[in-house]
Amino acid sequence: MMLGRGRLVPCVCLGVLGLLCWVWVSFASLADEQLPLGAWEAVDHTAFEPQSALSEMEFASISSYRGPGNNDHRSNKELPILLWWSGGLFPHFPGDTERIDCAKSSCLVTSNRKVQLYKRTASIIFYGTDFRAYEAPLPRLQHQTWALFHEESPMNNYFLSHGPGIRLFNYTATFRRESDYPLTLQWLPSLDYLLRPTAVPLEQKNRLRREGLAPVLYMQSHCDVPSNRDRYVQELMKYIEVDSYGKCLNNKQMPDHLEDTSTATGEDPHFMSFVARYKFHLALENGVCPDYMTEKLWRPLHQGCVPVYRGSAVVADWMPNEHSVIIVDDFPSPKALADFIKHLDENDEEYEKYLQFKNLKSITNAKLLESLSTREWGVNDMSKPNYLNGFECYVCDQENARLTAEKAFKKGQSGEPAPPKMANNSHMGCPLPQPGFGEVQDLPEDDGWLQIWPQDYWQSLDQAEGLESLIRHNESDPSLLWKHIQNIAMSRARGQR
Repeated sequence: MMLGRGRLVPCVCLGVLGLLCWVWVSFASLADEQLPLGAWEAVDHTAFEPQSALSEMEFASISSYRGPGNNDHRSNKELPILLWWSGGLFPHFPGDTERIDCAKSSCLVTSNRKVQLYKRTASIIFYGTDFRAYEAPLPRLQHQTWALFHEESPMNNYFLSHGPGIRLFNYTATFRRESDYPLTLQWLPSLDYLLRPTAVPLEQKNRLRREGLAPVLYMQSHCDVPSNRDRYVQELMKYIEVDSYGKCLNNKQMPDHLEDTSTATGEDPHFMSFVARYKFHLALENGVCPDYMTEKLWRPLHQGCVPVYRGSAVVADWMPNEHSVIIVDDFPSPKALADFIKHLDENDEEYEKYLQFKNLKSITNAKLLESLSTREWGVNDMSKPNYLNGFECYVCDQENARLTAEKAFKKGQSGEPAPPKMANNSHMGCPLPQPGFGEVQDLPEDDGWLQIWPQDYWQSLDQAEGLESLIRHNESDPSLLWKHIQNIAMSRARGQR
């Protein structure tokens, strides 16, 4: 059986983590304009297990800030409007509307969908996990751009991993370095986070090993994921001892005081002390995609443990040096990986080479150092904007520049402006999910992973092509999506596509 496009099946319920980011900027209100548009009904969503750095980010009230290049003194009634389409992710409080004064210009931002068709609404900002083709704001107006904010797992919405889907957006903020506003290091708060001394000395780890602690830790409660990580770990367990906590492949019970799994979504001191005892951490992401790296990778590095990693194929580009992480896919088999881990476990000198980055002089990755020092947003750093507000201001400045160029052209003061930017697959595109171990053709047809994730991936492409068709035909009813998908399928069957 190949991982090809199958018939349409019901969508896998990829729930949505409702997020509220509490940031005080400056108050404003929309002009009192009436539109022939009714209020939109709220949509019920099922919450995922937290997978976002936003859930750990601290937000605080900050005073209004005007960038050094911002000489925008227009009134609120003259400013372009940015509409946050995902009501649960509006980075301002209180109210649903505010004025933002960014580095170069100012905008009005709102989560009030009544302004969707308003001529001053220049851009609509979407949260990727929430985005659904059958709920898209149609018709898509020619004067409006679309912006995508998606820092979470690729599994939350494979719609965005296909060309027809990602091309609908003009501006992007994703974990991919190629996006317009990259969030690649969102889970790494600072260089100091990496340089913190090893939490548990090697001598103590070796003593714990002699007392029966396994060399390798695996801790997961989200089992059925696209990366199919449990299948690989199950094979690895045949060759090396692994202490597995949580719901997936469980063979160890957590201490009573850590049974509340919410401790694992932050950095609870008791939880951190518990996992820091292990020499190696299986750091396997729930989705495989370039530059998708989460706390599963950065947390063991912070603690002075060695991550055994699978997720981003280009993870080495961001590591402190060449000896700080063990990459699963560098080994031909789980047995070969297990043999290497055993070698390090039995050889202190070789093991400690993976911790040398704790000395700043041993961090040789100039790209990592430069990215941390130059990024304009911060993680729990109140001296910098958080990346939600940062991307919002990026869109604001881009839109003001676009609108200024269009006005100058209409007045004959300049040449024709460049068309709006268009995202491409490098901004998000993630590959078709593959089995965590073995070949897909060897899986039984009733395999649970096989029945879910390849189907979801290809169905997402169908929906991306369907929405692209809706927009191309200037449709205003998103419920026609299924009709357009059917028409595309029939055309493909007749060899017309």
